[in-house]
Amino acid sequence: MNPTPDERQKRWRLLLGSAAEQKGNAGLCCLTGDDLVMDKALAAIYDEQGGGAKRGGLGPSCPNVARWLGDIRQYFPSSVVQVMQRDALDRLNLRQMLFEPELLQNVEPDVHLVSTLISLKNVIPAKTKETARIVVQKVVDDLRRKLEEPTRQAVIGSLNKAVRNNRPRHSEIDWHRTIRANLKHYQPDYHTVVPERRIGYGRKRSSLRDIILCVDQSGSMAQSVVYSSIFAAVLASLPAVNTKLVVFDTAIVDLTEKLADPVDVLFGTQLGGGTDINAALAYCQGLIRQPQETILVLISDLCEGGNAKEMLKRTATLVSSGVQTIALLALSDEGAPWFDQNHASAFAALGAPAFACTPDQFPDLMAAAIRKTDLTQWAAQQGITAARGH
Repeated sequence: MNPTPDERQKRWRLLLGSAAEQKGNAGLCCLTGDDLVMDKALAAIYDEQGGGAKRGGLGPSCPNVARWLGDIRQYFPSSVVQVMQRDALDRLNLRQMLFEPELLQNVEPDVHLVSTLISLKNVIPAKTKETARIVVQKVVDDLRRKLEEPTRQAVIGSLNKAVRNNRPRHSEIDWHRTIRANLKHYQPDYHTVVPERRIGYGRKRSSLRDIILCVDQSGSMAQSVVYSSIFAAVLASLPAVNTKLVVFDTAIVDLTEKLADPVDVLFGTQLGGGTDINAALAYCQGLIRQPQETILVLISDLCEGGNAKEMLKRTATLVSSGVQTIALLALSDEGAPWFDQNHASAFAALGAPAFACTPDQFPDLMAAAIRKTDLTQWAAQQGITAARGH
């Protein structure tokens, strides 16, 4: 099929770069929408300024790397993506870091670097992969030491309050605690204790809450993927909750079996690409056993590339069934990036609060969810701006 004149103009404009407009080529159209995103992705590695100096649009520890990788996977075929990644390694000095384990060992590791390494894991040479894994492990260990205890305390404390059983059946009575609590009611004439308050063992179920983290792994959500993986691993270590981790772009990957090792989880993700939130929610819907005791945290900027109408319809179904559904627009140190405000408002109107939070706030968020606190009020108390329903 022959391209239209407008399509030919766009192709020439993408081929020649932004310099074509600056040189007065009036016949070339200005780009908008997806074409502009494609142009910026190409310009990051191929545009040149005076004297042949390359535009340094990406850097070895720059948070834009994961976003850029997501853009090129979304707008270019896989064969072109591979070429662009190799060119980025050569032209933007990423190759030196990735191909020299000694240099990688000496960089200051952080969440942004982890995002970059995970994004480029398929092109990192074999001799550097083990070093890359060590760097990722170091960041994960540091973050886990910081976040694990607050998460444990918040979640276990909330569960203890949620399962307190002061009206137990006869078979559930904890007689030792019941007697101790009622010693003041000892009746000397009858040589017995009258138990005005009976204390039970609590519920016998293996898990008291089911938690599903459904994480958007598009490039813009890179930090959120890192933090979500660590929190999922911590939650999975708590026997009182049953935790599942699902990551998605246009495909869906259930990483629950890898939760014993968050580094394995991270290397199982594929940062970048499109987004099909509706399909991911459909998969999570199939995991739900007890809606009233399930917390579903959708971590996404809500930029739906699939069926938006079905996404909202499915969310309404989840909420009406009793699933506590939360749209977490970001789980990162920077707070909320750009997100789809219309979809965030629609989620809020359906009863699924939509807001962003930092990793430090996440343990308390989960504790509030377990207590079934009004999360919009919780967000306001934390100084977090939540989306308002239409």
